[in-house]
Amino acid sequence: MPILPVDATPELMQRDAWLRVLRAPGLGGIRIRQLLEHFGSIQAVASANGQQLKAAGAPAAAIQWLLDPDLERIAADHAWLDLPGHHLLGCDHEDFPALLQRAPRAPAALFIDGDPQWLWFAQIAIVGSRNPTDGGRANARDFARTLARSGLVVTSGLADGIDACVHQAALDEGRPTIAVVATGPDLVYPARHRALADAVAANGAIVTEYPPGTPAQREHFPMRNRIIAGLSLGTLVVEAAQRSGALITAREAAEAGREVFALPGSIHNPMARGCHRLIRDGAALVEGAQEIIDALAPQAAQLAQALRGRLEPGPAAGAVPERETADTSAQGDELDPDYHRLLAALGHDPVPIDVLAQRTGLTVDTLSSMLILMELDGRVSAAHGRYALRQP
Repeated sequence: MPILPVDATPELMQRDAWLRVLRAPGLGGIRIRQLLEHFGSIQAVASANGQQLKAAGAPAAAIQWLLDPDLERIAADHAWLDLPGHHLLGCDHEDFPALLQRAPRAPAALFIDGDPQWLWFAQIAIVGSRNPTDGGRANARDFARTLARSGLVVTSGLADGIDACVHQAALDEGRPTIAVVATGPDLVYPARHRALADAVAANGAIVTEYPPGTPAQREHFPMRNRIIAGLSLGTLVVEAAQRSGALITAREAAEAGREVFALPGSIHNPMARGCHRLIRDGAALVEGAQEIIDALAPQAAQLAQALRGRLEPGPAAGAVPERETADTSAQGDELDPDYHRLLAALGHDPVPIDVLAQRTGLTVDTLSSMLILMELDGRVSAAHGRYALRQP
């Protein structure tokens, strides 16, 4: 059945092409960007024949989908995007956030519920434990309020604990905040944050790389963290245990060339050990929000200069504007043949991810999420973009 009217605008035709490609199984952000570069436009990707797609390296499942997509699913995506405040930004769009565009493993597209202009403002990511101490919550709120008042947009992941604290603190100051989520833009995880999510969308933006209807899946959460880091000039870790997902966000920020800040804590507080590890590894120890503001001021000024005259003034003043999972256990992957292939490909000598892709036949996007989960579970060590089995 046809989806688009015969007189569809070029913008609508481009949106339709993006939806078809984003729904294709087995692609992911890196592969979609490669196809986009190969074919020259997203519409050319969506309309390519099977032989062309195979020659370009598209997997069989994606080719089958693109040749015979679920048109009802695509129509439902269009219906969501037709609602007020809903947007889709492909990486080929001029409004795709510049900082994220330059980040490693940037997503191919973003679904947005809210105002996409906030993605261009200077952002500070604030992340931490899902189970912080009372002191950690207080510190998160205090830093978020001061940083939001300075003109920085507070960005986090809408999780329990530190994430929820900083989103609410920014809203309490009447400032925008951005939540990067690991579900489709129409779903909220955890569900009890529905009111908070609605407030974020109304005053800032909900952002995700996953299409409407995508439920919470374990591997999506660490992948979400790279977007939080990629959007932001810097990342502040408030409290984090040794294997917290917040440390993944911090590492993604460092690999993107962004600033990493960490709050020190008591040596008796297990939620401080991740922060102490970051500080030992080179993160800036901070005791007050002004230290972050001073450190980010030069980059924020450069971003403001680049945006001057491009964007309409936003409603906020100022030109400088722990991982949660549906199931944190790794036991389920023991029966997954892909994990067995990856374990067989890993050794005690660190190797880059592209070598693992050659050894396993898995995509870089798939390997990335698997490796992050295995690192959090203590089975893999990572350093400088190389991975190895962790020594017992």
